[in-house]
Amino acid sequence: MSDGALPPTKSTPPASSANTAAAEPNKVALRVLVIALDSADFGLPTWRAVLDRAGTPYDVLLAGSQPLTGERLLRPDGVGRYNAILLTDNALLHPDGAGGYTSALNTDEWQALWAYERAYRVRQVSLYTSWGTFPEDYCLRPGIEGGVGGPLNASLTSTGARFFDYLKSSATVPIRDSYLYRSTLAPGCDAQALLTTGSHALGVVSTSTDGRERAALTFSSNEHLAQTDMLGHGLLRWATRGVLVGERRHWINVDVDDWFNSSDHLHPDGRLETDPGFRLSGSDANGTHAQQNALRAAYPQAAGFTLNLPYNGGDLVPEAPSLCSSTGTPDSLTSYSKCLSGNFRWLNHTVNHPELNATNYAVSRAEIGDNLTIGRQAGLTVPTDVLKTPAYSGLGVYHPDPNAPDTDPPTDFGLAASNKAMLDAAHDLGVRYLHGNMSFTSHRPSCFNCGLYHPLKSSIMVVPDWPTNIGYHTTAPAEETLFYNQMYGPQGRFPYHDHNLTYAELLDYESDVALQHVMSGSAYAHTLHQGNLRQYAANRSLTFDWLQAVVAKYAANYQVPLRNPDWPALSTYVKARTAHFAELAAKRDAVWDKGTNSVTFTPATTGSLFLTGVTSTAGTTDRYGTDTVVQLPITAGTQLVATATPRA
Repeated sequence: MSDGALPPTKSTPPASSANTAAAEPNKVALRVLVIALDSADFGLPTWRAVLDRAGTPYDVLLAGSQPLTGERLLRPDGVGRYNAILLTDNALLHPDGAGGYTSALNTDEWQALWAYERAYRVRQVSLYTSWGTFPEDYCLRPGIEGGVGGPLNASLTSTGARFFDYLKSSATVPIRDSYLYRSTLAPGCDAQALLTTGSHALGVVSTSTDGRERAALTFSSNEHLAQTDMLGHGLLRWATRGVLVGERRHWINVDVDDWFNSSDHLHPDGRLETDPGFRLSGSDANGTHAQQNALRAAYPQAAGFTLNLPYNGGDLVPEAPSLCSSTGTPDSLTSYSKCLSGNFRWLNHTVNHPELNATNYAVSRAEIGDNLTIGRQAGLTVPTDVLKTPAYSGLGVYHPDPNAPDTDPPTDFGLAASNKAMLDAAHDLGVRYLHGNMSFTSHRPSCFNCGLYHPLKSSIMVVPDWPTNIGYHTTAPAEETLFYNQMYGPQGRFPYHDHNLTYAELLDYESDVALQHVMSGSAYAHTLHQGNLRQYAANRSLTFDWLQAVVAKYAANYQVPLRNPDWPALSTYVKARTAHFAELAAKRDAVWDKGTNSVTFTPATTGSLFLTGVTSTAGTTDRYGTDTVVQLPITAGTQLVATATPRA
């Protein structure tokens, strides 16, 4: 997102080179400036992750080699180029060649930056801040300095709870793999702690002596850490006063594939049963319904949660009545499914679960179209425009040897190697969205929460899922533990852990993996399989063991809800995010007039744009916590106008 227009050589600018006569101090573009030392600055990918996940436009200034001038901060029309300044660290120090350190910004550049912030009322955030008064005083004084590996738990102050109000006031922020300046606050200084550990401050919001507003954290972070997920967007939101291009919400979606079908069954003794394998019963379906209701009741953040069930209609028994009973029916799973159909969301997963890598048009069409018919005749509500192919087949990922065992990893040949006949059949039946898999490089979009228009069929978008390490062929803890350690234990095929994990340990680890997806703001669904819903004990299944662990960890710290749209709505959202990033690529800026609180924007593309902290009569509005997220339809060359609702 950097504009790439800055010269590669550092020079010293004059103290003020802006055309102040043309200044428009009430007007700022909704764009962020990130200032880093150089391209290797550890804080740069962290800020990039925060901004890219939100979909916020930004530029990067590499202060070690690129000058900061007045023209860099002001447009020729006097509008401020940036509505927030994000520093990777407060001083941008680097070795001076004589055994000491010097700032990458010289005195004139710091003064130019601060003059801009002061005149245009732009806030500044430092991601990593040491105590002291150079180059300016954040009111931080020496306490304890040093690194931590395992988590050091930080708490929100009352000021921090308002600042990060999407978190619970009781939230614990685990700080790990970091270097910390556990600081004290200077007496009589205009500053309030945001985060504390014991008597020390780990974050601060303060006002400079010239009236500028700053916030700072006193520990290092990277883009993969929970502390970044928990705090990064709050820092961005505060810096922009809550008025920004982009949005941040949290989502939970779970697909349980192969409903009505049977699957291989790994037994605790290592025996793999393939025929008939394992198939859910009606009582398992009823238990799934009860577990879903229990999750909703236990966690208000997941009050609307509903499972997605990609089904294979070949094993549905049409003559089974709609009956929540295992008696009086030739197939209890079909009967319970009909009886409970409105409590789940159904997705087309083909009739017989064939791999579609080489199927012809007729076979592909029959598998897709007949499955819709079977489901609808059974009373299931199934969207036409969404298809999940068996094992993501037909999308360019397969083993070159068709006789290779299922345990062999496939090869990613790219979407251009997809089955064109399957794509044609899917399109002709009304499919517009296909599930992809984030495990495959060719299925990963270049932007966050985006999709991929298929290169062989541009009318179809690939929307990826997150895989999980709950084995498709496991139905109980002993089976999952055996499978997991065979794969990821020290003697496994892909050794990752240094010891064999217990079920509780692997559940904790794997729920942390999914939690990171959720906390990052990823909207993509997670995939499990029908055997994982076996009720191995009363109200217990592998799916809900994992899911409850994820939701419980989220609910312990977050008070904003988990969005759980159905797949048509999720796909539409992903399509809108893709259009949003296409517009960002044009590098046009919305402008906020702080005097009138109007936001105006003339887009370069026709599609969609997300804004936070505005109201508009156009588009759709979602009130998320204390934020207002608006998705606006945009038309190339047609100006849109919204009203800013800035935060304090």
